[in-house]
Amino acid sequence: MLVRERITSTGIHAVLIAYSLLALFPLALIVINSLKSKKAIFRDPVGLPVGEAFSWKGYASVLTNSDFPLYFGNSLIVTCVSLFLILLFGAMASHALSEYRFPGDTFLGLYLILGIMVPIRLGTVALLQLVVDLNLANTLTALILVYTAQGLPIAIFIFTEFLKSVSREIKDSARIDGLSEYRIFFEVVVPLVRPVIATVAVFSMIPIWNDLWFPLILSPGEETRTVTLGVQQFIGQYTVNWGAVLASLSVAILPVLIMYVIFSKQLIRGITSGAVKG
Repeated sequence: MLVRERITSTGIHAVLIAYSLLALFPLALIVINSLKSKKAIFRDPVGLPVGEAFSWKGYASVLTNSDFPLYFGNSLIVTCVSLFLILLFGAMASHALSEYRFPGDTFLGLYLILGIMVPIRLGTVALLQLVVDLNLANTLTALILVYTAQGLPIAIFIFTEFLKSVSREIKDSARIDGLSEYRIFFEVVVPLVRPVIATVAVFSMIPIWNDLWFPLILSPGEETRTVTLGVQQFIGQYTVNWGAVLASLSVAILPVLIMYVIFSKQLIRGITSGAVKG
């Protein structure tokens, strides 16, 4: 029995390692080729950037000879503000749905979660018309509002399922101590859901950071472009600056990696606790 368990464990780890290597290979290839000259990229795509193949020209073009830093800053603003609003409103709505009982609470919860099943891109034409009517075209505000609406359904779903399992006695004790409902939420509930906050943040950030559709439709202006649109400036009609394209993609990967490293423990804890509670 012990031998069988070891064989099973070894097999599972082998599959996971193989999948990880397969998933990381394209990212490693992008970073490696971003440090090469154009000739070296096409001569040996999988070779290391050593000797004559090594070149910083791609990063120099991205960081000093283009508006990519502006686009990177726009993406950071949109992503950070959208994440803050998703986490705040998602947690508050989930707290209300799990804590209070009122007529239509079940229907309201189902209505909010319905957004998971309906892709927001189906409403692109209506969203564009609304943004134009509100004079928000070519603004970061338009992207923030759309991404907040896009991320709230999944956030509410995850938060609600977790908050239902939080002991009600803890919150009742806080009420007996005289804490207001707002203080109970921020001082009692929020610390309890930190692992879930990390889970929702990671799952919400990646679609926002990588999105090309809404920046292209709602904010294609020079001053409001995001990272995904910024990469396009290095792709011309007849020539492509591959070093700059790969360098910009390498820089764009950094925020996602940093966020994962910071929240990795909380993320795993949140996923595990959600699986156990389910």
